[in-house]
Amino acid sequence: MNSGKYVFRQLLGCFNRYEFEKCVRRYRGDYRTREFNCWNQFAQLFFGQLTARNGLRDICTCLKAHSDKLYHLGIRQNVSHSALSRANEKRDWQIFAEFGTYMIGLVRPLYANAKVSVDVGNEIFVLDSTTISLSITLWSWARGKYSRGAVKVHTMMDLRGNIPVFVHITDGRCHDVNALDEITICREAIYVMDKAYVDFGRLYRIEQAEAFFVVRAKEGLDYRVVISSPVDAATGLLADQKIVLCGPKSKRLYPENLRRIEYYVLEKDITLTFLTNNFEADALQIAQIYRNRWKIELFFKWIKHNLQIKTIWGHSQNAVCIHIWVAVCTYLLVAWLKAQLKTTLSIYEMMQVLSISAFDKTPINQLLTKPLSNQNVKELPKLF
Repeated sequence: MNSGKYVFRQLLGCFNRYEFEKCVRRYRGDYRTREFNCWNQFAQLFFGQLTARNGLRDICTCLKAHSDKLYHLGIRQNVSHSALSRANEKRDWQIFAEFGTYMIGLVRPLYANAKVSVDVGNEIFVLDSTTISLSITLWSWARGKYSRGAVKVHTMMDLRGNIPVFVHITDGRCHDVNALDEITICREAIYVMDKAYVDFGRLYRIEQAEAFFVVRAKEGLDYRVVISSPVDAATGLLADQKIVLCGPKSKRLYPENLRRIEYYVLEKDITLTFLTNNFEADALQIAQIYRNRWKIELFFKWIKHNLQIKTIWGHSQNAVCIHIWVAVCTYLLVAWLKAQLKTTLSIYEMMQVLSISAFDKTPINQLLTKPLSNQNVKELPKLF
């Protein structure tokens, strides 16, 4: 990269504007727009995520203070916070969602060979949701439990690389299990879920798609044991059974056999019960697969602490969706940089470095890796 470019400009240049403009044209995002187009809007929101700004006014104030550098930052013009707010309210959020989906499709292959703690060849996806608390007065459409405001971000994450492959945004009242209706089931993939996703009709859909699921069982399950296999109690396994559901509704929704596994977690002194349609994997492997479900909890914790997710930059549903998708794009960009540079820094450490270096002119290669000699500093390829 040109050493004379600001770090923010180098990062913004990694995005393929041509692909972004394709999404804009699809939804007519720049219809009757003169200067402040969707790309400029995306650049300013990306600046806010990268530098951890607290709101639209904060973004606009910082850009106005550096108005003489905007051209070199890749931002065409600074606007008032009200103009940026109106853009978030009116421009279709699906522009940013489709661009984010396009990025997911290109970042995931970079981590296809990443190691997971379980030695299986299948794709492993973890599905869960995180809740963002909001004021019901300002976000009246986002109703949650107990007359409070809330937004749910339903996310499916690929364990290889911890890359989100599906993001669905709803109000707080939407039950987690409804997200299963939105995802496309991949053949022979393994879907790992908590007990909130126990819906035998939806689980049977995964079975019919020739995929696998590992889900934590609810208490009071009505079943009959068909075969009970021996287990080694020293490994923590307590039971490995082939069962059939006995409840009239459950049996009708899931007429096939299921596998029931009990596993004792010594560290927490609790017993977990899993249901799966995978009869080929070792019982201990199933327990280890479920143990990896906690990685999505760490992912949610990371984005809430390192990206501007808990503080929403708009009140309408459209503005909230744009805000969250720009945050997802920011995470994907950093994940892409980590794969391209093969840096030893974690994504957390990279975000900390980049957030305070937006106005530096150091090449990203040198910023995120060990000092290199001039002949080893290569220009970064363009993302997408």
